[in-house]
Amino acid sequence: MKTKAVRIYGVNDLRLEEFELPRLKDDEILARVVSDSICMSSHKLSMQGDAHKRVRAPLAQNPVIIGHEFCGEIVKVGKKWAYKFSPGMPFAIQPALNYMGTLWAPGYSYQYIGGDATYIIIPNEVMEMDCLLEYKADAFFMGSLSEPVSCIVGAYHAQYHTKPGSYVHEMGIRGGGSLALLASVGPMGLGAIDYAIHGGIKPARIVVTDIDQARLDRAQKLIPVESARAEGIELFYVNTKDIADPVAALRELNGGKLFDDVFVFAPVRSVVELADKLLGHDGCLNFFAGPNDPNFSAMFNFYNVHYESHHMVGTSGGNTDDIRESLALMAKGLLRPEAMITHVGGLNAVAETTINLDKIPGGKKLIYTHKKLDLVAIADFAERGKTDPFYAALAQITAEHDGLWCKEAEDYLLAHAPEI
Repeated sequence: MKTKAVRIYGVNDLRLEEFELPRLKDDEILARVVSDSICMSSHKLSMQGDAHKRVRAPLAQNPVIIGHEFCGEIVKVGKKWAYKFSPGMPFAIQPALNYMGTLWAPGYSYQYIGGDATYIIIPNEVMEMDCLLEYKADAFFMGSLSEPVSCIVGAYHAQYHTKPGSYVHEMGIRGGGSLALLASVGPMGLGAIDYAIHGGIKPARIVVTDIDQARLDRAQKLIPVESARAEGIELFYVNTKDIADPVAALRELNGGKLFDDVFVFAPVRSVVELADKLLGHDGCLNFFAGPNDPNFSAMFNFYNVHYESHHMVGTSGGNTDDIRESLALMAKGLLRPEAMITHVGGLNAVAETTINLDKIPGGKKLIYTHKKLDLVAIADFAERGKTDPFYAALAQITAEHDGLWCKEAEDYLLAHAPEI
């Protein structure tokens, strides 16, 4: 069977190609990808090429399919896995396989599996590591978002606190405590706000900061303070751009106290150092943002590490349990990850979008891999719709859903967008 896919051959060398997939082995699964969400990690892969830790170099001789936030349907199952999986079953993937101590992952390390493809072959190790997951929500794009949502879930689970005189780590944010989310109105930050309100352990107070008022306004519209209040949580949105003393201002919102948990969503030294200054006793700083610079560093107060039990954690992705939790919360309608999506396109738009992802404003870029579409912002659908009835219809559908991508929009796109 032939597939169309975007493969990487080297630094910023991404090519949309059609090629033959090998014959399916008894321990493999053939699948049809429907949607993939482009991650900043794929942009980093494009920038680094063979230097990326998950790559099995040289890429020039062993190009791999990019994309790791994907969802689709199983087409054919090798006999080894026929007892567990069947044709037609929707699936999502946990790309962090942790297979035999390697960093191999779909979207980074394999020639025949990745999210930016029409058809893929899922290798045996994905099933061996229990990383092929049945998907039960009613829209494919939700499955594509399960991986980024799992990164958020995993970060919350990685937080820990201790009781006086105890060395036992009590995992998770402090229940009934205070949580500061810094630079947190981008796509992942929005997910973090949503999970803090509707996930497992709930804080009593959440303070969200950024320096972009338009993004703060959008966040407050999508996740209003009233929705948090309904869950017994105080929620504040703060623009710290022109605040002379942000530590004092944020403490004032927290009743004059420092914070139990502080998350950093931008790899910016000043933001990290602000987070350090906001930590209270036994405070946990979560460095969520993934920097491009391997030498990125910031000052951290080690006096407070010693005397105030300050500590720091960082995670890179979630585990399989985190994805399962994400899928379950989305299937129940408790999370609204669609707020992350700001752009939609087809497989033809993947290479340029991935290379320039850091320069394209907005949130997640959602790709439908069997379609040929420019990458277009949801906010621009109406303008496009003045001359294109396809976008006029999408503009009307999304307008009826608070300007967000939705199942109705996906169904319309899958039925009416041109094939790649």
